[in-house]
Amino acid sequence: MSRTAIGPTLRPSLPLGEFIPLVALLMALAALAIDAVLPALPAIGRDLAVPRRNDLQFVILALFLGLGIGQILFGPLSDGIGRKPAIYAGLVLFMVGCLTSIFASGFEAMIVGRILQGMGIAGPHTVIIALVRDRYEGRRMARLMSFAMAVFILVPTVAPALGQGIQWLGGWRAIFVAFLVIAAIAFAWFGLRQPETLPADRRRPLTPAAIGSAVREILTTRAALGFILAAGCIYAPFVAYLSSAQQIFQEAYRTGSLFPAYFAVLALALGGASLANGRLVMKFGMHRIAGTAAVFVTLVSAVAWPVAHAFGGLPPLWLFMAYLILVFLGVGLLFGNLYALAMEPLGHIAGVGAAVVASASTIMSVPLGSIVGQSFDGTMSALIAAFAVFGAAAFAAMRWADTGRGAASSA
Repeated sequence: MSRTAIGPTLRPSLPLGEFIPLVALLMALAALAIDAVLPALPAIGRDLAVPRRNDLQFVILALFLGLGIGQILFGPLSDGIGRKPAIYAGLVLFMVGCLTSIFASGFEAMIVGRILQGMGIAGPHTVIIALVRDRYEGRRMARLMSFAMAVFILVPTVAPALGQGIQWLGGWRAIFVAFLVIAAIAFAWFGLRQPETLPADRRRPLTPAAIGSAVREILTTRAALGFILAAGCIYAPFVAYLSSAQQIFQEAYRTGSLFPAYFAVLALALGGASLANGRLVMKFGMHRIAGTAAVFVTLVSAVAWPVAHAFGGLPPLWLFMAYLILVFLGVGLLFGNLYALAMEPLGHIAGVGAAVVASASTIMSVPLGSIVGQSFDGTMSALIAAFAVFGAAAFAAMRWADTGRGAASSA
């Protein structure tokens, strides 16, 4: 049943048939902001006089950096001022970032705009989960989130094609205009139709001490820290892939306008694995699935690297796609499980803990992913090696975390 209290400060709940698409839209903004820009990177580089092709990766990396910073702010903020004001603030900040990118006359302004977009999108991206939890629990929450997640997973399959189409019609700046319009629609829809779900008497003030205490506890809780490190390791080569995807497909493999189609196939592999994990985890458990997936990603990449080397670092496209499909199936099984495992010992500080876990793993992945991405030389060697090395590092971090978990359990 709905958990929303009906009192003097709360209106009746939004009907489920309208609530699900609203949640999906707010969740999908982050994926749209990342993936729809990819086909436009060469045009952005030409217009803003970017000297090095690899520097265009920072258009994607900057958004991840902003997302990491914003995640640690908006989760606790929503506990203190309410869900709606926090999401309002995030959407407004995202729209300011869009305007900055629309009117950017130099690359530095573009990067600032993308950081602001990332920080802003962290609002709805983070707070919407808490809003859903305010209304639903148990199987009803799981069912609703599965519907919303299905829409969220479909976005990366169509976002590059959408961005490419908008660019053809109006240039790359029109993509950010589209982001601005979508965010404004989401703001109006959310503001007019969705009632507040956190009444004033259940709010907790946001204090630096609360965040600092959560950070200290996580850093001293081996079972949490180990899985955060593992998540950061797995995110790093994935972030490198996203930031260099346009170069991989359009420059190295010369797929041209078919780039969105290849990207969509890989997005479906990742999303399909994430959905399948919902059933597999009930049968095999998070630890077993995460450990097996990390070993799988590492071994597949360790085998693929010498194969790629035999082709001068650039294997045939069909072979590289087969490799990435296998890797993304493993990565799709890792994402949700590592986050859940990191949160296991933090139930008593779940709100602030979730913000710190998400922020720490994202911020960790950005510089590591940047190192890999900036190593792009027209071959796939660096990316494949990164999945092997970081996959092994993730597995080692998981083993280290499990040791701490076992020690804590026996204490």
